[in-house]
Amino acid sequence: MILVFGSLNIDLVAQVPVIPGPGRTVLAPSYQTHFGGKGANQAVAAARIAGPGQVRMAGRVGRDGFGDSAIENLRANGVDAGLVVRADEPTGCAFITVDQAGENAITVASGANLAASAGDLPASLFGADTVLVLQMEVPFAQALDAARRTTAASGTVIWNLAPVPAKMNSEMVTELLAATSYLLVNEHEALDAAAAIGLAASEYEAAAAVLAKAGNLVCIVTAGAQGALAVTADGTCLRAPAPDITPVDTTGAGDTFAGALAAMIHEKVPLQTALEVGCEAAAQKCLKPGAQAGMPLRGAIAALAGTA
Repeated sequence: MILVFGSLNIDLVAQVPVIPGPGRTVLAPSYQTHFGGKGANQAVAAARIAGPGQVRMAGRVGRDGFGDSAIENLRANGVDAGLVVRADEPTGCAFITVDQAGENAITVASGANLAASAGDLPASLFGADTVLVLQMEVPFAQALDAARRTTAASGTVIWNLAPVPAKMNSEMVTELLAATSYLLVNEHEALDAAAAIGLAASEYEAAAAVLAKAGNLVCIVTAGAQGALAVTADGTCLRAPAPDITPVDTTGAGDTFAGALAAMIHEKVPLQTALEVGCEAAAQKCLKPGAQAGMPLRGAIAALAGTA
């Protein structure tokens, strides 16, 4: 089972000529409403690759219309939403601007996500076949508790260190690494995590190597057009290229990679194949607007041709 413990948001997206800087205002002709939250995004991406009934989502939404819609959307995508709990706070929202090159800037109002609790996860969920997927949009202490319970049950933990907390420190990163099987970061997050525990690295490849060794884990770095790499604790490095595309909207690309990676790890495919599937899925997502709308189904992934 793939268990995603994380955030659920509603995304309000505006296409703009340029992303505004401090003190600047830009006008957009309209906006779109999409489903988001790194947790929900990764759950949907995983379910589209793994298939219905393979993914469960745990988190919190408000007692509002946005919460109703978020739960209905998970179910429509084959995700078991039985562990999504109602909170008194409003459902989380993300305010996203996307420029003409497809790049984005995002502000997240956490809302009910800050009430997410590992106490919502029954002990029966944790076992050797559990693949737990975590991010950094719910309280760290709750995510860490879920990770430790999974590790204690001999399960697998994929932790996407995103977004990087403003006050990330050595203790936080050390605890995270100790409870993680696969650390998933982008280039900047890799350098930030290494710096937080005092490990010198000027390039993300070197940062991945020191993080993998420090945590005795696999560190996977997504690097946009440069593809992805994975470094194991013994220093072995694998790489996968990114397909050559012209992006329409990069929102959710990293989450698509994470969900596809979780599906592949759950299926115990070789790590090289997992990287290739993640890169292809993320690229396909970038061809459509919205965090989830472009997430591909299994049949669209060339690297999985002929698999059920």
